[in-house]
Amino acid sequence: MLKRRDLHDAPILFPLLSDHAVKPYVREKAETIEEYYFFLNKMTNQEENGELISRTILDEWDVPIGAITLYDIQEQKGFLATWLGKPYFGKGYNQYAKDLFLRELFLEKNIEVVFLKVNRLNERSLNAMKKIEYAVQANEHYPAIYEQINQGPKEYELFAIYKDAFIFHLHEQEQVSYDELEA
Repeated sequence: MLKRRDLHDAPILFPLLSDHAVKPYVREKAETIEEYYFFLNKMTNQEENGELISRTILDEWDVPIGAITLYDIQEQKGFLATWLGKPYFGKGYNQYAKDLFLRELFLEKNIEVVFLKVNRLNERSLNAMKKIEYAVQANEHYPAIYEQINQGPKEYELFAIYKDAFIFHLHEQEQVSYDELEA
């Protein structure tokens, strides 16, 4: 489940975010809880200005376990970033959160393309990308963006999820469910 980002979640999310298995891969770098509160407040303002869309990921007991955000929104396109606390790795929460968030972005928020920038050294994220059948590698389709994300010392792969491909995926899932009901 997802909910709007809330300052009340900071005491639960900050320790998860500070873990060495998570921190190197996120934008939400904060050294103290106070700094994290400041960061969350800034994100709330950015969302109000249409610069990003961010949600807290909840487990089945409504406990905050991570976050999913569409950053740098321009021309109905933005960059997706998601993180989960280490205790929640490999339990299906990431894919579930992505599906819910993409539904919101494409069906409610008028987003057309979602980019994913994946560090070439992050095997867990690269393997996760292989499981997303509606995502395509976009290094060659968006050469300017690919070049832009690779200006620093780290090297990234660029992936894109197009609104039409995601909606087609949703329709295929609905058809499979309908066919299973008839069988």
